[in-house]
Amino acid sequence: MHVETFGARDGHPVLLLHGGGVAGWMWEPLRTHLGEGVRVIVPDLPGHGRSADETYVSHAATTAALARVLERKGPAATVVGFSLGAQLTVQLAALRPDRVRNAVVISAQAVPMRATRATLALLSATAGLAKREWFARAQARQLFVPDELLDDYLQVSGAISRETLLRSVEENLRFAPPHTWRSYPGAASILVGAKERSLMKRSAALLHTSLPHSELQVVDGCGHGIPLQRPAWLARHIAATFGDRPDLAQPPER
Repeated sequence: MHVETFGARDGHPVLLLHGGGVAGWMWEPLRTHLGEGVRVIVPDLPGHGRSADETYVSHAATTAALARVLERKGPAATVVGFSLGAQLTVQLAALRPDRVRNAVVISAQAVPMRATRATLALLSATAGLAKREWFARAQARQLFVPDELLDDYLQVSGAISRETLLRSVEENLRFAPPHTWRSYPGAASILVGAKERSLMKRSAALLHTSLPHSELQVVDGCGHGIPLQRPAWLARHIAATFGDRPDLAQPPER
C-alpha cells in the first residue's frame, strides 16, 4: 500500500483515509489548512491511486494493513476518514484503540443494506462506465471534486479494477460497526452533511448512540463531500479534537 508522509517529523500523527473511487490526493485542500505541528500520513488504499496494482480484498485486511502502518509511525494517531475511509476509521478505532488516539468519522454508512445482490449485479454490469470520461465527470460532481483535482479523479477512476470496485462497494454496503466500537475510549467526532441522504444521517446517529461520549455534528450546506466542500472548516475541527495538545499549531485562517 502506497503511503506518503508530510509535515513535522516529530509532530502528532494524523492519518487521512480517503473514500472509495478516489485516492490520497483528495486531502490536498485540507492539508493546506492544517497547522505545522502535525505529521500527516496519507495512504492510497488498496486498489486506488498508486496502490491500484493491489486488489481491495476487505475492510478487515485493509484495517490490519493500516494498523501496521501506524505501528511503524510511532505514537497513537488522530485518524480522519471519509466515506469508505470513515468505515475503516470506525473499524480501526474499535479493533485497535491502542493505535487511534481520537477519530474523526465523516459520512460513514453504518446501517447495512439488506438486499445487496441486485445492487452488486447491476454494478458489475455497468462497471465499465467508470472508465468513460462523461460518467466519471458526473461522479466527480457528486463528490464535489474541485476543477484542479479533476484530472486526478479521472485517472484514478479509470484505473480501478472491476474486482476492487465490486469488493469495496460490497464491503461498504454491508458495513456495520464492530461491537467493540461501543467501548472505544478515545474521543470521536462524527460528521454528516445536512444535504446527505437520510441513510447517511441515520448511520451517523447510530454511530453516535453506540458511543455516547462521541460528538455528532450535522454540517450545514454540505452533501457527501465535506472534506472538499469545507476544507478550512474541517482543518479547524480536526485541530479542536487534539484537546490537551496545546503544543500543536492551530491551522492558519485562509
